[in-house]
Amino acid sequence: MLFGFRFLNFVFMVQISQETKKLILRYQIGEKSSRVADGTPTIHVDEVASKVAAFYEKIRGVIDWREEHLLKKSAIERILKRRIMAGADLLKTDAKESIAQPLVLDLIRGGHYPNDRIPEIKIGEVQAAIEKYIFVLRNTPQAENGERALNFYNWILSIASCEIEQILSSYYKEKALIDFMFDSIKDRVVLNQGAITTKAIKEDEKNIQIYIAVQRALFKLDASVISYHLLKYKYPNWRNINQGELMEISKNMLQTQDKIQRDLVHPLADKFYNVCEKYDTPYLLLGDIISEDGQNIEEKLSNPEALEESIRDAYKKRVLTLKSRLSRAAIYATISIFITKVILALAIEIPIDRYLHSFNGTALALNILVPPALMFFLVSTIKVPGKENLERVVLETMKIVQETDRKDTYEIKTFKVRRNFLLSSIIDFAYLVSFVVSIGVIVWVLDHLNFSALSIIIFIAFISLISFAGTRIRQRSKELQIIEEREGVLGFISDFFAIPIVEFGKWLSGKWQKYNFVSVLFDILVDMPFAIFVEFIEQWRYFLKERKESIH
Repeated sequence: MLFGFRFLNFVFMVQISQETKKLILRYQIGEKSSRVADGTPTIHVDEVASKVAAFYEKIRGVIDWREEHLLKKSAIERILKRRIMAGADLLKTDAKESIAQPLVLDLIRGGHYPNDRIPEIKIGEVQAAIEKYIFVLRNTPQAENGERALNFYNWILSIASCEIEQILSSYYKEKALIDFMFDSIKDRVVLNQGAITTKAIKEDEKNIQIYIAVQRALFKLDASVISYHLLKYKYPNWRNINQGELMEISKNMLQTQDKIQRDLVHPLADKFYNVCEKYDTPYLLLGDIISEDGQNIEEKLSNPEALEESIRDAYKKRVLTLKSRLSRAAIYATISIFITKVILALAIEIPIDRYLHSFNGTALALNILVPPALMFFLVSTIKVPGKENLERVVLETMKIVQETDRKDTYEIKTFKVRRNFLLSSIIDFAYLVSFVVSIGVIVWVLDHLNFSALSIIIFIAFISLISFAGTRIRQRSKELQIIEEREGVLGFISDFFAIPIVEFGKWLSGKWQKYNFVSVLFDILVDMPFAIFVEFIEQWRYFLKERKESIH
Protein backbone atom coordinates (compact mmCIF):
# COMPACT_ATOMS: atom_id res chain seq x y z
CA MET A 1 0.00 0.00 0.00
CA LEU A 2 1.03 3.60 -0.48
CA PHE A 3 3.51 4.63 2.22
CA GLY A 4 1.65 7.84 3.14
CA PHE A 5 -1.50 5.91 3.97
CA ARG A 6 -0.03 2.67 5.31
CA PHE A 7 -1.16 3.54 8.83
CA LEU A 8 -4.78 3.72 7.68
CA ASN A 9 -6.28 0.29 8.13
CA PHE A 10 -9.38 -0.44 6.09
CA VAL A 11 -11.28 -0.86 9.37
CA PHE A 12 -11.13 2.95 9.81
CA MET A 13 -13.23 5.07 7.50
CA VAL A 14 -12.00 8.52 6.49
CA GLN A 15 -14.12 11.61 5.98
CA ILE A 16 -14.86 12.62 2.40
CA SER A 17 -14.45 16.32 1.62
CA GLN A 18 -17.58 18.43 1.11
CA GLU A 19 -16.43 19.32 -2.42
CA THR A 20 -16.20 15.61 -3.30
CA LYS A 21 -19.68 14.98 -1.90
CA LYS A 22 -21.04 17.79 -4.08
CA LEU A 23 -19.33 16.25 -7.11
CA ILE A 24 -20.88 12.84 -6.37
CA LEU A 25 -24.32 14.43 -6.01
CA ARG A 26 -23.96 16.30 -9.32
CA TYR A 27 -22.97 13.10 -11.08
CA GLN A 28 -25.97 11.26 -9.62
CA ILE A 29 -28.42 14.04 -10.54
CA GLY A 30 -26.90 14.35 -14.02
CA GLU A 31 -27.08 10.61 -14.61
CA LYS A 32 -30.78 10.52 -13.69
CA SER A 33 -31.70 13.60 -15.76
CA SER A 34 -29.88 12.27 -18.85
CA ARG A 35 -31.90 9.05 -18.98
CA VAL A 36 -34.48 8.81 -21.74
CA ALA A 37 -37.77 7.58 -20.24
CA ASP A 38 -39.39 4.53 -21.81
CA GLY A 39 -41.93 5.52 -24.43
CA THR A 40 -40.32 8.90 -25.16
CA PRO A 41 -40.58 9.67 -28.91
CA THR A 42 -37.11 9.65 -30.44
CA ILE A 43 -35.66 10.73 -33.78
CA HIS A 44 -35.26 8.03 -36.43
CA VAL A 45 -33.34 8.15 -39.70
CA ASP A 46 -33.18 5.59 -42.49
CA GLU A 47 -30.42 3.02 -41.90
CA VAL A 48 -29.23 2.89 -45.52
CA ALA A 49 -29.01 6.66 -45.84
CA SER A 50 -27.22 6.73 -42.47
CA LYS A 51 -24.52 4.28 -43.64
CA VAL A 52 -23.86 6.37 -46.75
CA ALA A 53 -23.68 9.60 -44.74
CA ALA A 54 -21.50 8.05 -42.02
CA PHE A 55 -18.99 6.90 -44.65
CA TYR A 56 -18.78 10.46 -46.00
CA GLU A 57 -18.37 11.90 -42.50
CA LYS A 58 -15.40 9.61 -41.88
CA ILE A 59 -13.78 10.98 -45.02
CA ARG A 60 -14.50 14.54 -43.87
CA GLY A 61 -13.06 13.66 -40.48
CA VAL A 62 -9.75 12.90 -42.18
CA ILE A 63 -9.80 15.99 -44.43
CA ASP A 64 -10.82 18.34 -41.58
CA TRP A 65 -8.81 16.48 -38.97
CA ARG A 66 -9.64 17.47 -35.41
CA GLU A 67 -8.95 15.74 -32.15
CA GLU A 68 -11.56 13.11 -31.38
CA HIS A 69 -13.40 15.10 -28.71
CA LEU A 70 -13.91 18.00 -31.15
CA LEU A 71 -15.37 16.01 -34.05
CA LYS A 72 -19.03 16.47 -33.10
CA LYS A 73 -18.68 20.20 -32.57
CA SER A 74 -16.80 20.56 -35.85
CA ALA A 75 -19.51 18.64 -37.73
CA ILE A 76 -22.28 20.70 -36.11
CA GLU A 77 -20.56 23.95 -37.07
CA ARG A 78 -20.05 22.85 -40.67
CA ILE A 79 -23.65 21.65 -41.10
CA LEU A 80 -25.03 24.74 -39.31
CA LYS A 81 -23.17 27.08 -41.67
CA ARG A 82 -24.44 25.12 -44.66
CA ARG A 83 -28.04 25.22 -43.44
CA ILE A 84 -27.88 28.94 -42.68
CA MET A 85 -26.35 29.64 -46.10
CA ALA A 86 -29.24 27.71 -47.68
CA GLY A 87 -31.68 30.03 -45.88
CA ALA A 88 -29.63 33.23 -45.93
CA ASP A 89 -32.73 35.44 -45.52
CA LEU A 90 -32.89 34.28 -41.91
CA LEU A 91 -30.15 36.78 -41.08
CA LYS A 92 -32.13 39.66 -42.62
CA THR A 93 -35.71 38.97 -41.59
CA ASP A 94 -37.62 37.64 -38.60
CA ALA A 95 -38.59 34.48 -40.48
CA LYS A 96 -38.22 31.35 -38.34
CA GLU A 97 -37.57 28.60 -40.82
CA SER A 98 -36.67 25.41 -39.00
CA ILE A 99 -32.97 24.66 -39.23
CA ALA A 100 -32.87 22.37 -36.21
CA GLN A 101 -34.66 19.34 -37.64
CA PRO A 102 -32.58 18.90 -40.82
CA LEU A 103 -29.41 19.69 -38.82
CA VAL A 104 -30.13 17.02 -36.19
CA LEU A 105 -31.09 14.51 -38.88
CA ASP A 106 -27.79 15.22 -40.67
CA LEU A 107 -25.87 14.61 -37.44
CA ILE A 108 -27.61 11.30 -36.75
CA ARG A 109 -27.18 10.13 -40.36
CA GLY A 110 -23.49 11.01 -40.15
CA GLY A 111 -23.05 8.75 -37.13
CA HIS A 112 -22.30 11.57 -34.69
CA TYR A 113 -25.33 10.61 -32.59
CA PRO A 114 -27.07 7.23 -32.24
CA ASN A 115 -30.28 6.49 -34.15
CA ASP A 116 -33.51 6.28 -32.12
CA ARG A 117 -31.82 7.73 -29.01
CA ILE A 118 -32.27 11.51 -29.30
CA PRO A 119 -35.69 12.63 -27.92
CA GLU A 120 -37.79 14.57 -30.43
CA ILE A 121 -38.18 17.37 -27.89
CA LYS A 122 -34.48 18.20 -28.40
CA ILE A 123 -35.31 19.60 -31.86
CA GLY A 124 -37.28 22.42 -30.24
CA GLU A 125 -34.40 23.18 -27.87
CA VAL A 126 -31.90 23.25 -30.74
CA GLN A 127 -34.16 25.51 -32.79
CA ALA A 128 -34.52 27.94 -29.87
CA ALA A 129 -30.73 28.07 -29.52
CA ILE A 130 -30.26 28.71 -33.26
CA GLU A 131 -32.85 31.50 -33.22
CA LYS A 132 -31.02 33.09 -30.26
CA TYR A 133 -27.74 33.28 -32.16
CA ILE A 134 -29.43 34.47 -35.35
CA PHE A 135 -31.02 37.20 -33.23
CA VAL A 136 -27.54 38.19 -32.00
CA LEU A 137 -26.20 38.30 -35.57
CA ARG A 138 -29.12 40.48 -36.69
CA ASN A 139 -28.95 42.91 -33.76
CA THR A 140 -25.23 43.33 -33.11
CA PRO A 141 -23.95 46.60 -34.63
CA GLN A 142 -22.02 45.85 -37.82
CA ALA A 143 -18.26 45.68 -37.63
CA GLU A 144 -16.23 48.34 -39.42
CA ASN A 145 -14.65 46.10 -42.04
CA GLY A 146 -15.50 42.90 -43.87
CA GLU A 147 -12.82 40.77 -42.21
CA ARG A 148 -13.96 41.81 -38.73
CA ALA A 149 -17.59 41.07 -39.64
CA LEU A 150 -16.65 37.64 -41.03
CA ASN A 151 -14.62 36.88 -37.91
CA PHE A 152 -17.60 37.77 -35.70
CA TYR A 153 -20.01 35.70 -37.84
CA ASN A 154 -17.76 32.63 -37.60
CA TRP A 155 -17.25 33.18 -33.85
CA ILE A 156 -20.98 33.36 -33.15
CA LEU A 157 -21.72 30.21 -35.17
CA SER A 158 -18.86 28.34 -33.49
CA ILE A 159 -20.36 29.20 -30.08
CA ALA A 160 -23.84 28.23 -31.33
CA SER A 161 -22.37 24.86 -32.32
CA CYS A 162 -21.03 24.36 -28.77
CA GLU A 163 -24.47 25.02 -27.27
CA ILE A 164 -26.15 22.67 -29.75
CA GLU A 165 -23.64 19.93 -28.91
CA GLN A 166 -24.37 20.29 -25.20
CA ILE A 167 -28.13 20.18 -25.86
CA LEU A 168 -27.79 16.92 -27.78
CA SER A 169 -25.02 15.35 -25.69
CA SER A 170 -24.82 14.34 -22.07
CA TYR A 171 -22.38 16.98 -20.78
CA TYR A 172 -23.02 16.85 -17.03
CA LYS A 173 -19.83 14.93 -16.17
CA GLU A 174 -17.49 17.38 -17.91
CA LYS A 175 -19.29 20.40 -16.44
CA ALA A 176 -19.29 18.95 -12.92
CA LEU A 177 -15.59 18.02 -13.07
CA ILE A 178 -14.57 21.45 -14.47
CA ASP A 179 -16.45 23.23 -11.68
CA PHE A 180 -15.06 20.81 -9.08
CA MET A 181 -11.42 21.34 -10.07
CA PHE A 182 -11.93 25.09 -10.45
CA ASP A 183 -13.48 25.42 -6.99
CA SER A 184 -10.78 23.17 -5.50
CA ILE A 185 -7.73 25.04 -6.74
CA LYS A 186 -8.78 28.66 -7.34
CA ASP A 187 -7.85 29.70 -3.78
CA ARG A 188 -4.68 27.62 -3.80
CA VAL A 189 -3.08 29.13 -6.89
CA VAL A 190 -0.62 31.87 -5.97
CA LEU A 191 1.56 34.05 -8.17
CA ASN A 192 5.23 34.54 -7.39
CA GLN A 193 6.82 37.96 -7.65
CA GLY A 194 8.11 37.27 -11.15
CA ALA A 195 4.60 36.54 -12.42
CA ILE A 196 3.21 39.66 -10.75
CA THR A 197 5.98 41.73 -12.35
CA THR A 198 5.24 40.22 -15.75
CA LYS A 199 1.53 41.10 -15.55
CA ALA A 200 -0.37 42.76 -12.73
CA ILE A 201 -3.52 40.65 -12.33
CA LYS A 202 -6.75 41.16 -10.38
CA GLU A 203 -8.55 38.40 -8.49
CA ASP A 204 -11.38 38.08 -11.04
CA GLU A 205 -8.87 38.02 -13.88
CA LYS A 206 -6.91 35.30 -12.08
CA ASN A 207 -10.07 33.23 -11.60
CA ILE A 208 -10.94 33.52 -15.29
CA GLN A 209 -7.45 32.32 -16.23
CA ILE A 210 -7.76 29.36 -13.83
CA TYR A 211 -11.20 28.56 -15.30
CA ILE A 212 -9.75 28.60 -18.82
CA ALA A 213 -6.71 26.54 -17.82
CA VAL A 214 -8.84 23.91 -16.06
CA GLN A 215 -10.88 23.37 -19.24
CA ARG A 216 -7.78 23.11 -21.40
CA ALA A 217 -6.06 20.74 -18.98
CA LEU A 218 -8.96 18.40 -18.19
CA PHE A 219 -10.60 18.00 -21.59
CA LYS A 220 -8.32 19.79 -24.09
CA LEU A 221 -11.21 22.06 -25.10
CA ASP A 222 -10.58 24.45 -27.97
CA ALA A 223 -11.07 28.22 -28.11
CA SER A 224 -14.68 28.13 -29.28
CA VAL A 225 -15.88 25.77 -26.51
CA ILE A 226 -14.05 27.81 -23.87
CA SER A 227 -15.49 31.01 -25.36
CA TYR A 228 -18.98 29.56 -24.97
CA HIS A 229 -18.27 28.67 -21.33
CA LEU A 230 -16.87 32.17 -20.69
CA LEU A 231 -20.03 33.65 -22.20
CA LYS A 232 -22.07 31.57 -19.72
CA TYR A 233 -19.64 32.58 -16.95
CA LYS A 234 -20.36 36.24 -17.75
CA TYR A 235 -24.11 35.68 -18.30
CA PRO A 236 -25.17 32.74 -16.07
CA ASN A 237 -28.71 32.60 -17.57
CA TRP A 238 -27.42 32.58 -21.16
CA ARG A 239 -29.05 29.24 -22.01
CA ASN A 240 -32.54 30.57 -21.12
CA ILE A 241 -32.12 34.32 -21.57
CA ASN A 242 -35.14 36.50 -22.36
CA GLN A 243 -35.30 38.65 -25.48
CA GLY A 244 -34.96 41.97 -23.63
CA GLU A 245 -31.68 40.94 -21.99
CA LEU A 246 -30.48 39.40 -25.25
CA MET A 247 -31.06 42.69 -27.08
CA GLU A 248 -28.92 44.58 -24.53
CA ILE A 249 -26.18 41.95 -24.68
CA SER A 250 -26.23 41.96 -28.51
CA LYS A 251 -25.48 45.69 -28.59
CA ASN A 252 -22.14 45.01 -26.87
CA MET A 253 -21.39 41.56 -28.27
CA LEU A 254 -18.43 42.76 -30.36
CA GLN A 255 -16.80 44.12 -27.19
CA THR A 256 -17.62 40.87 -25.38
CA GLN A 257 -15.92 38.91 -28.16
CA ASP A 258 -12.81 41.10 -27.88
CA LYS A 259 -12.69 40.62 -24.10
CA ILE A 260 -13.02 36.83 -24.36
CA GLN A 261 -10.35 36.62 -27.05
CA ARG A 262 -7.99 38.72 -24.91
CA ASP A 263 -8.60 36.35 -22.00
CA LEU A 264 -7.66 33.39 -24.21
CA VAL A 265 -4.25 34.91 -25.10
CA HIS A 266 -3.43 36.30 -21.66
CA PRO A 267 0.35 36.72 -21.05
CA LEU A 268 0.20 34.24 -18.16
CA ALA A 269 -2.24 31.78 -19.79
CA ASP A 270 0.45 29.16 -20.42
CA LYS A 271 1.65 29.39 -16.81
CA PHE A 272 -1.83 28.73 -15.43
CA TYR A 273 -2.25 25.88 -17.91
CA ASN A 274 1.02 24.23 -16.87
CA VAL A 275 -0.09 24.16 -13.22
CA CYS A 276 -3.54 22.78 -14.05
CA GLU A 277 -2.10 20.25 -16.49
CA LYS A 278 0.30 18.96 -13.86
CA TYR A 279 -2.46 18.30 -11.30
CA ASP A 280 -5.45 17.39 -13.50
CA THR A 281 -4.88 13.60 -13.42
CA PRO A 282 -6.32 13.04 -9.90
CA TYR A 283 -9.51 14.89 -10.91
CA LEU A 284 -9.88 12.83 -14.08
CA LEU A 285 -9.41 9.57 -12.17
CA LEU A 286 -11.90 10.60 -9.49
CA GLY A 287 -14.42 11.35 -12.23
CA ASP A 288 -13.82 7.90 -13.72
CA ILE A 289 -14.28 6.20 -10.34
CA ILE A 290 -17.55 8.00 -9.61
CA SER A 291 -18.87 7.28 -13.11
CA GLU A 292 -18.22 3.58 -12.68
CA ASP A 293 -20.12 3.19 -9.41
CA GLY A 294 -22.06 6.39 -8.74
CA GLN A 295 -24.69 4.98 -6.37
CA ASN A 296 -22.39 3.22 -3.85
CA ILE A 297 -19.40 5.46 -4.29
CA GLU A 298 -19.25 7.17 -0.88
CA GLU A 299 -18.55 3.89 0.89
CA LYS A 300 -15.72 3.11 -1.54
CA LEU A 301 -14.17 6.56 -1.22
CA SER A 302 -14.31 6.38 2.58
CA ASN A 303 -12.26 3.16 2.62
CA PRO A 304 -8.55 3.95 1.98
CA GLU A 305 -7.71 0.49 0.61
CA ALA A 306 -10.73 0.34 -1.69
CA LEU A 307 -10.03 3.89 -2.86
CA GLU A 308 -6.38 3.14 -3.60
CA GLU A 309 -7.31 0.04 -5.60
CA SER A 310 -9.91 2.01 -7.56
CA ILE A 311 -7.37 4.74 -8.34
CA ARG A 312 -4.85 2.20 -9.66
CA ASP A 313 -7.50 0.48 -11.82
CA ALA A 314 -8.74 3.81 -13.21
CA TYR A 315 -5.15 4.87 -13.95
CA LYS A 316 -4.42 1.66 -15.90
CA LYS A 317 -7.59 2.13 -17.97
CA ARG A 318 -6.62 5.75 -18.66
CA VAL A 319 -3.18 4.65 -19.87
CA LEU A 320 -4.72 2.17 -22.33
CA THR A 321 -7.22 4.77 -23.57
CA LEU A 322 -4.44 7.33 -23.92
CA LYS A 323 -2.36 4.98 -26.08
CA SER A 324 -5.35 4.35 -28.35
CA ARG A 325 -6.10 8.06 -28.68
CA LEU A 326 -2.49 8.92 -29.46
CA SER A 327 -2.31 6.25 -32.17
CA ARG A 328 -5.56 7.47 -33.73
CA ALA A 329 -4.44 11.10 -33.60
CA ALA A 330 -1.12 10.24 -35.25
CA ILE A 331 -2.79 8.22 -38.02
CA TYR A 332 -5.47 10.82 -38.79
CA ALA A 333 -3.06 13.76 -38.67
CA THR A 334 -0.63 11.98 -41.00
CA ILE A 335 -3.36 10.92 -43.45
CA SER A 336 -4.81 14.44 -43.48
CA ILE A 337 -1.45 16.01 -44.27
CA PHE A 338 -0.60 13.19 -46.70
CA ILE A 339 -3.82 13.71 -48.70
CA THR A 340 -3.23 17.45 -48.80
CA LYS A 341 0.34 16.87 -49.96
CA VAL A 342 -0.79 14.54 -52.75
CA ILE A 343 -3.43 17.05 -53.91
CA LEU A 344 -0.84 19.83 -53.89
CA ALA A 345 1.55 17.64 -55.86
CA LEU A 346 -1.04 16.79 -58.50
CA ALA A 347 -2.52 20.27 -58.75
CA ILE A 348 0.57 22.49 -58.42
CA GLU A 349 3.94 20.84 -57.88
CA ILE A 350 4.02 18.33 -60.76
CA PRO A 351 2.52 20.68 -63.41
CA ILE A 352 4.93 23.49 -62.53
CA ASP A 353 7.97 21.19 -62.38
CA ARG A 354 7.05 19.69 -65.74
CA TYR A 355 6.55 23.13 -67.22
CA LEU A 356 9.99 24.19 -65.96
CA HIS A 357 11.49 20.83 -67.05
CA SER A 358 12.63 20.14 -63.47
CA PHE A 359 10.40 17.19 -62.56
CA ASN A 360 12.14 14.75 -60.20
CA GLY A 361 10.33 11.52 -59.33
CA THR A 362 12.67 10.74 -56.43
CA ALA A 363 12.12 14.20 -54.97
CA LEU A 364 8.36 13.80 -55.28
CA ALA A 365 8.43 10.40 -53.54
CA LEU A 366 10.58 11.74 -50.69
CA ASN A 367 8.34 14.78 -50.40
CA ILE A 368 5.32 12.50 -49.91
CA LEU A 369 6.88 9.76 -47.75
CA VAL A 370 9.27 11.57 -45.39
CA PRO A 371 6.61 13.56 -43.39
CA PRO A 372 4.63 10.39 -42.46
CA ALA A 373 7.91 8.67 -41.53
CA LEU A 374 8.77 11.58 -39.25
CA MET A 375 5.35 11.32 -37.58
CA PHE A 376 5.87 7.58 -37.05
CA PHE A 377 9.22 8.29 -35.37
CA LEU A 378 7.77 10.99 -33.10
CA VAL A 379 4.87 8.78 -31.98
CA SER A 380 6.81 5.50 -31.69
CA THR A 381 9.30 7.06 -29.27
CA ILE A 382 6.58 8.18 -26.82
CA LYS A 383 7.03 6.72 -23.33
CA VAL A 384 4.24 6.02 -20.84
CA PRO A 385 4.75 7.54 -17.34
CA GLY A 386 6.54 5.16 -14.96
CA LYS A 387 5.61 3.50 -11.66
CA GLU A 388 6.87 6.42 -9.56
CA ASN A 389 4.33 8.66 -11.29
CA LEU A 390 1.49 6.26 -10.39
CA GLU A 391 2.39 6.40 -6.69
CA ARG A 392 2.31 10.19 -6.79
CA VAL A 393 -1.05 10.11 -8.60
CA VAL A 394 -2.54 7.86 -5.89
CA LEU A 395 -1.32 10.25 -3.19
CA GLU A 396 -2.68 13.38 -4.92
CA THR A 397 -6.05 11.74 -5.62
CA MET A 398 -6.46 10.77 -1.99
CA LYS A 399 -5.66 14.34 -0.99
CA ILE A 400 -8.54 15.80 -3.00
CA VAL A 401 -11.03 13.10 -1.95
CA GLN A 402 -10.47 13.25 1.79
CA GLU A 403 -11.26 16.11 4.16
CA THR A 404 -8.11 17.77 5.45
CA ASP A 405 -7.21 21.05 7.12
CA ARG A 406 -3.96 21.40 5.22
CA LYS A 407 -4.24 22.41 1.57
CA ASP A 408 -1.35 22.45 -0.90
CA THR A 409 -0.64 25.63 -2.83
CA TYR A 410 0.19 25.78 -6.53
CA GLU A 411 2.62 28.51 -7.49
CA ILE A 412 2.59 30.32 -10.83
CA LYS A 413 6.24 30.80 -11.66
CA THR A 414 7.90 32.72 -14.46
CA PHE A 415 11.38 32.31 -15.83
CA LYS A 416 11.43 35.85 -17.13
CA VAL A 417 14.37 37.81 -15.78
CA ARG A 418 15.46 41.33 -16.49
CA ARG A 419 17.98 41.38 -19.29
CA ASN A 420 19.87 44.31 -20.70
CA PHE A 421 19.55 45.21 -24.36
CA LEU A 422 22.79 43.48 -25.33
CA LEU A 423 21.88 40.16 -23.68
CA SER A 424 18.35 40.23 -25.15
CA SER A 425 19.79 40.89 -28.60
CA ILE A 426 22.24 37.98 -28.25
CA ILE A 427 19.45 35.57 -27.19
CA ASP A 428 17.17 36.71 -30.03
CA PHE A 429 20.05 36.38 -32.49
CA ALA A 430 20.88 32.86 -31.22
CA TYR A 431 17.24 31.82 -31.71
CA LEU A 432 17.30 33.24 -35.25
CA VAL A 433 20.55 31.39 -35.95
CA SER A 434 19.05 28.10 -34.74
CA PHE A 435 16.11 28.58 -37.14
CA VAL A 436 18.35 29.52 -40.08
CA VAL A 437 20.71 26.60 -39.41
CA SER A 438 17.84 24.11 -39.16
CA ILE A 439 16.23 25.34 -42.38
CA GLY A 440 19.61 25.71 -44.06
CA VAL A 441 20.59 22.09 -43.42
CA ILE A 442 17.28 20.87 -44.86
CA VAL A 443 17.65 23.09 -47.94
CA TRP A 444 21.26 21.95 -48.45
CA VAL A 445 20.28 18.26 -48.33
CA LEU A 446 17.29 18.71 -50.63
CA ASP A 447 19.30 20.76 -53.10
CA HIS A 448 21.85 17.94 -53.35
CA LEU A 449 18.92 15.60 -54.08
CA ASN A 450 17.95 17.87 -57.00
CA PHE A 451 14.71 19.16 -55.43
CA SER A 452 13.24 22.14 -57.25
CA ALA A 453 12.75 25.41 -55.35
CA LEU A 454 8.99 24.80 -55.17
CA SER A 455 9.49 21.23 -53.89
CA ILE A 456 11.88 22.50 -51.20
CA ILE A 457 9.36 25.08 -49.99
CA ILE A 458 6.55 22.51 -49.85
CA PHE A 459 8.79 19.95 -48.12
CA ILE A 460 9.81 22.42 -45.41
CA ALA A 461 6.17 23.47 -44.89
CA PHE A 462 4.97 19.90 -44.44
CA ILE A 463 7.91 18.86 -42.26
CA SER A 464 7.07 21.84 -40.02
CA LEU A 465 3.38 20.90 -39.89
CA ILE A 466 4.20 17.27 -39.03
CA SER A 467 6.74 18.38 -36.40
CA PHE A 468 4.11 20.59 -34.76
CA ALA A 469 1.40 17.89 -34.91
CA GLY A 470 3.80 15.26 -33.59
CA THR A 471 4.97 17.51 -30.77
CA ARG A 472 1.37 18.17 -29.73
CA ILE A 473 0.68 14.45 -29.68
CA ARG A 474 3.79 13.88 -27.56
CA GLN A 475 2.56 16.56 -25.16
CA ARG A 476 -0.79 14.75 -24.93
CA SER A 477 1.10 11.64 -23.83
CA LYS A 478 2.10 13.51 -20.66
CA GLU A 479 -1.45 14.31 -19.57
CA LEU A 480 -1.28 11.64 -16.83
CA GLN A 481 2.16 12.71 -15.67
CA ILE A 482 2.61 14.59 -12.39
CA ILE A 483 6.34 14.08 -11.81
CA GLU A 484 8.39 16.46 -13.94
CA GLU A 485 10.80 14.95 -16.45
CA ARG A 486 14.46 15.80 -16.32
CA GLU A 487 15.99 16.95 -19.57
CA GLY A 488 19.52 15.97 -20.48
CA VAL A 489 22.12 17.57 -22.70
CA LEU A 490 20.82 15.81 -25.83
CA GLY A 491 17.33 17.15 -25.14
CA PHE A 492 18.71 20.67 -24.81
CA ILE A 493 20.61 20.41 -28.10
CA SER A 494 17.65 18.94 -29.99
CA ASP A 495 15.35 21.65 -28.63
CA PHE A 496 17.78 24.31 -29.85
CA PHE A 497 17.24 23.20 -33.45
CA ALA A 498 13.76 21.67 -33.28
CA ILE A 499 11.74 24.34 -31.47
CA PRO A 500 12.05 26.95 -34.26
CA ILE A 501 10.76 24.37 -36.78
CA VAL A 502 7.87 23.45 -34.46
CA GLU A 503 7.03 27.14 -33.92
CA PHE A 504 6.96 27.64 -37.69
CA GLY A 505 4.68 24.60 -37.98
CA LYS A 506 2.39 26.08 -35.32
CA TRP A 507 2.10 29.29 -37.31
CA LEU A 508 1.42 27.36 -40.53
CA SER A 509 -1.16 25.20 -38.76
CA GLY A 510 -3.08 28.30 -37.67
CA LYS A 511 -3.06 29.61 -41.22
CA TRP A 512 -4.00 26.18 -42.57
CA GLN A 513 -7.06 25.89 -40.37
CA LYS A 514 -8.11 29.36 -41.49
CA TYR A 515 -7.47 28.82 -45.20
CA ASN A 516 -7.86 25.05 -45.67
CA PHE A 517 -8.58 25.09 -49.41
CA VAL A 518 -9.19 21.31 -49.50
CA SER A 519 -11.94 21.71 -46.92
CA VAL A 520 -13.38 24.68 -48.81
CA LEU A 521 -13.45 22.64 -52.02
CA PHE A 522 -15.31 19.85 -50.23
CA ASP A 523 -17.79 22.37 -48.81
CA ILE A 524 -18.51 23.92 -52.22
CA LEU A 525 -18.29 20.93 -54.57
CA VAL A 526 -19.20 17.95 -52.40
CA ASP A 527 -20.83 18.76 -49.06
CA MET A 528 -24.12 20.33 -50.11
CA PRO A 529 -24.73 18.08 -53.17
CA PHE A 530 -23.95 15.02 -51.06
CA ALA A 531 -26.34 16.14 -48.32
CA ILE A 532 -29.10 16.52 -50.92
CA PHE A 533 -28.22 13.07 -52.30
CA VAL A 534 -28.46 11.46 -48.84
CA GLU A 535 -31.82 13.14 -48.19
CA PHE A 536 -33.01 11.86 -51.57
CA ILE A 537 -31.98 8.29 -50.63
CA GLU A 538 -33.87 8.56 -47.36
CA GLN A 539 -37.01 10.00 -48.94
CA TRP A 540 -36.88 7.42 -51.75
CA ARG A 541 -36.61 4.63 -49.17
CA TYR A 542 -39.64 5.97 -47.30
CA PHE A 543 -41.54 6.23 -50.60
CA LEU A 544 -40.78 2.59 -51.45
CA LYS A 545 -41.86 1.46 -47.97
CA GLU A 546 -45.18 3.27 -48.38
CA ARG A 547 -45.72 1.68 -51.80
CA LYS A 548 -44.97 -1.77 -50.34
CA GLU A 549 -47.41 -1.22 -47.50
CA SER A 550 -50.12 -0.28 -50.00
CA ILE A 551 -49.82 -3.64 -51.76
CA HIS A 552 -52.41 -6.13 -50.37
